[in-house]
Amino acid sequence: MTGPKKLAESRSLALARPFLGKTVALTFDRPYGSTHPTCGFRYTTNYGFVPGTLAPDGKELDAYFLGPTVPLSTATGTCIAIVHRLFDDDDKLVVIPSDSEVLDDDAIAAAVEFQEEVGCYVIVRR
Repeated sequence: MTGPKKLAESRSLALARPFLGKTVALTFDRPYGSTHPTCGFRYTTNYGFVPGTLAPDGKELDAYFLGPTVPLSTATGTCIAIVHRLFDDDDKLVVIPSDSEVLDDDAIAAAVEFQEEVGCYVIVRR
């Protein structure tokens, strides 16, 4: 009998882990309700990045900001989880307003389903 499989520590997961439980300032380049420029899907969350970071894709570390259903340009909140992608090294922080109730994994999965494919990621917490 073997124990649980240890999650592979990708470069983006290693970059994202220190943000768990911390207050994070975000900038949104894909605000709530906008359309992806090439794929055409609609953003049902404010989606952006952590300024001053550098992810393995050469851009800033990406983040979903779950909560407000209005377009925002910036926000600050608490990082409650990471969407760890299994097939590419481009993980995403999950950030909520600091005064919000923490979401469970099912609520996070429902919030990111517009962009994340079931079975292609796991939700990582502390």
